[in-house]
Amino acid sequence: MANSSVYYTRTAQILHWVMAFIFLTAWLIGFYSGNFLTYEINGGFKGDIITLHKNIATILIFLLVMRILWRYTHPVPELPASMSPMMKKAAHAGHLGLYLVLIALPVTGCLFSWSAGHPAPVLYLFNLPTLIQPNQEVLAVVKSLHIYLSWGAGLLVAGHILAALKHHFIDKDHILKSMIGH
Repeated sequence: MANSSVYYTRTAQILHWVMAFIFLTAWLIGFYSGNFLTYEINGGFKGDIITLHKNIATILIFLLVMRILWRYTHPVPELPASMSPMMKKAAHAGHLGLYLVLIALPVTGCLFSWSAGHPAPVLYLFNLPTLIQPNQEVLAVVKSLHIYLSWGAGLLVAGHILAALKHHFIDKDHILKSMIGH
């Protein structure tokens, strides 16, 4: 759905920036806990950090549902006419990739927790319903999948940021401004 406006709706902008902040926070906490903290049998500090990661990251499930519903019920700005058809296709593919990874990461994260016998908490308020029992075979698969997806997500987000900066500083078009506001 395209629109002649060069700005996303205020709701889309808020969802974008709130999700960006939550994603980056959860990603950095996950990266830190996965790479710089040693394993502790009884949880301890590392367990607290991983619990923080899960409590923040699970929020993305709810926000993503809202974002997708909003995105498909409200017009989005058209891409600049100065963009080639190939670049427009790349932009659409990049956004699709971001949506897919933002779905896959929390799903694999929940499966990772559940298969290891842990809850998937949301904002320290409640736990998502456990959909699978502890299972070492599932754990082995979803743990690796979650880690690889997180690296892919990090690369997609970095590319997204770099593309936005390129549009703003080199192409001098409205792409970045469309998500910042009017």
